[in-house]
Amino acid sequence: MFMGEYQHNIDIKGRMIVPAKFREGLGDSFVLTRGLDNCLFVYPMDEWKVLEDKLKQLPLTKKDARQFTRFFFSGAVECEIDKQGRINIPATLRTYSKLEKECIVIGVSNRIEIWSKDVWEDYFEASEESFEDIAENLLDFDI
Repeated sequence: MFMGEYQHNIDIKGRMIVPAKFREGLGDSFVLTRGLDNCLFVYPMDEWKVLEDKLKQLPLTKKDARQFTRFFFSGAVECEIDKQGRINIPATLRTYSKLEKECIVIGVSNRIEIWSKDVWEDYFEASEESFEDIAENLLDFDI
């Protein structure tokens, strides 16, 4: 399980150090893709396979299903951590997520999210104001 929040920088070549606490859980290779809310999602291979199987079950006849699957898979790349503990984030994914220099890396249970620091701060501030309402709405899910 991934949890916690870490601040890192991306260098001019698009490389970012993966927090040491996350490296073991990611394994030798993992998948990096577009996420929701302008962040990037990082999945260990076993979690990616579970998600891939679920997405394969979506009906091809539904426009939303086709769009989401295209969006999600077209941005996906298999990654490995180099000897310095870094990953290389492709330019298309950096553009999508507005990653320039400062970024926030968070653990979200079965995945990691990589956010632009500015985007994360805006998102967090907006969500913090409605956190109690969100929690109340989730009571139906027995949380």
